[in-house]
Amino acid sequence: MIPVASLTPFEARIEHGELVERIIRWDRAYHGADAPEVTDDVYDAARRRLAEIETAFPELAAKSPLAAKVGAAPAEGFGKVAHRVPMLSLDNAFAPEDVAEFDAKVRRFLGLGPDAVLAFVAEPKIDGLSINLRYEGGEFVQAATRGDGAEGEDVTANLLTLADLPRRLAGEAPAVIEIRGEVYMTKADFLALNARQEEAGDKPFANPRNAAAGSLRQLDPRVTAGRPLSLFAYAMGEASEPPAASHWGFLERLAAWGFKVNPLSRRCASVDEVLEFHDEMASRRAVLPYDIDGIVYKVDDIELQRRLGMVSRSPRWAIAHKFPAEQAVTLLERIEIQVGRTGALTPVAHLTPVNVGGVVVARATLHNEDEITRKGVRVGDTVIVQRAGDVIPQVVGVAPGTPRGPEDYTFRDTCPVCGAHAVRPEGEVIRRCTGGLTCEAQAKERLRHLVSRNAFDIEGLGDKNIEFLWDKGYVRQPADIFRLEEVDRDRLQKLENFDGWGRRSTAKLFESIRARATIGLERFIYALGIRQIGEATAKRLGRHYGTLEQWREAMQSGSDEASAELTSIEDIGPAVAKDLLDFFAEDHNRAALDALVAAMAALGGGVEAAKRIDASASAIAGKAVVFTGTLTTMTRPEAKARAEALGAKVVGSVSKKTDYVVVGADAGSKAAEAERLGVAILSEQEWLALVGG
Repeated sequence: MIPVASLTPFEARIEHGELVERIIRWDRAYHGADAPEVTDDVYDAARRRLAEIETAFPELAAKSPLAAKVGAAPAEGFGKVAHRVPMLSLDNAFAPEDVAEFDAKVRRFLGLGPDAVLAFVAEPKIDGLSINLRYEGGEFVQAATRGDGAEGEDVTANLLTLADLPRRLAGEAPAVIEIRGEVYMTKADFLALNARQEEAGDKPFANPRNAAAGSLRQLDPRVTAGRPLSLFAYAMGEASEPPAASHWGFLERLAAWGFKVNPLSRRCASVDEVLEFHDEMASRRAVLPYDIDGIVYKVDDIELQRRLGMVSRSPRWAIAHKFPAEQAVTLLERIEIQVGRTGALTPVAHLTPVNVGGVVVARATLHNEDEITRKGVRVGDTVIVQRAGDVIPQVVGVAPGTPRGPEDYTFRDTCPVCGAHAVRPEGEVIRRCTGGLTCEAQAKERLRHLVSRNAFDIEGLGDKNIEFLWDKGYVRQPADIFRLEEVDRDRLQKLENFDGWGRRSTAKLFESIRARATIGLERFIYALGIRQIGEATAKRLGRHYGTLEQWREAMQSGSDEASAELTSIEDIGPAVAKDLLDFFAEDHNRAALDALVAAMAALGGGVEAAKRIDASASAIAGKAVVFTGTLTTMTRPEAKARAEALGAKVVGSVSKKTDYVVVGADAGSKAAEAERLGVAILSEQEWLALVGG
């Protein structure tokens, strides 16, 4: 694996795209189907590599569709529950240095010196299924899974079967309070359940986490009632009033209300103390009655948590410190070349299944042809497989002293799907199919992207059904999805008559498509699959331009002014701006967009204006704001976060469209440019007065 510091911008962009594609697929399998394709260590390592690349190449962070993504869309069969407070994931730490950097980042954001007191609460990270429990007037009223972080599954009836769930909170409680925790299964209960599964001739569960998730997400609550599930509470969602001033105090309130709180949790006064706790738990991990995969550290002061807020998918005030990786030895049976949405050819090792730390691994990445050569692996080799420390389940190398495969592996120079040439420009590491939209693999992947949960989120159009509809000639471009019902009416053999469909499932699919014919601008932009435009960037574009018409008009102008406006948007650089303008410069892209919008309109839908933050009382709602110089009352990241919370558009450069430039000490060229353009310049105190202190 090439060190991030040695990657060229092109190599970084290619690897970033491949990582994003893999992580989205893994999320869908793990959260949506309770059937993980890779281990937690492998997933965490992929996330870590992605974060390292995005730190070294900030322009890639803006495009990432994973920026605000947490889990997977709610499954069919359950009602959907919109989380009033998002259920976030956590960033990960893998070494003491990562934990020290987390502490340093918190201090930098808050403007705290190295000697300032900053306490944490350390909690064992339970490996289960996250849940949100809503109480009104002290009474339990609703339970929902995390889902994609914004919307989960209503599993209220299933939670009522858990003995650990308080039906009514003991003592005084806020009028409304959401308690968050983890539904899990102990090791002993897991072994007993699998024994019963095998006796009944049913498939055993892979691990306690899968068993807990599968048991809770049963359409029949009677099945859940027959499964031995437990619950630990550890966090808070919406609350009508603060229940405590510290997280430690909140845990004490949870216990007083009747919840089980992990007794191993500990309040720590320093980074050294949390690291000591991590080492202690690592040594006790094997004898604990339940699985843990690390330790979560949370800033104890809830007011500091509020100030720190969150980034797109995780809170700034918490981090998960994971336990080390594990390795195993197995046979490399064959190498398969997979083709991604961008045409990248990725070699994947198919292995004799091997148990690595309790999880079976059967596939691992070989990254690219240079890595195959560097590691010297051949089909038929006995190889070392690692669960973490790199991108996906990784072939580390050939196991010393073992028999070798018969011949060196030769990387193909044609696409395994369409047969087009697969070219690798000089100086680049990725070989890419030149077939474009004529390559079925790429075209299908783009359709899968269009209907994915963070795009149009059309239920009933998973990978298998997209494959079927493509093979039967129903869909070839995005608009065909929304013309599916009309096309089906005109065909001699109806969709409902094919095996695996039926009248009911077909009717549900058409209903879902009609329901999704109306979509917000941010999701629509993301759904188009433009290179480098991930979910976070799509949201920024939507907030900036407001409507599809305004965005499209700006993009189609293709002018230097359009490029300058794009690069003024926070985290959008010249490369992203170029890809956007290049997309609209192509006739076939504009035609596909026109056809898609027309098909949506034919179903009574359309693209809604971007969602605006509810900041009606804010003097800066909708205003474009630039911060420059050093602020004294808060750090610049905190000032930007607050401005966005009040409905402002924080931009990175000054233009004629900028409304305010807030200048701190040592303000430089941006202040001078604002003065030249006649843009309003505010001191820090004037800014605070404008936004209410």
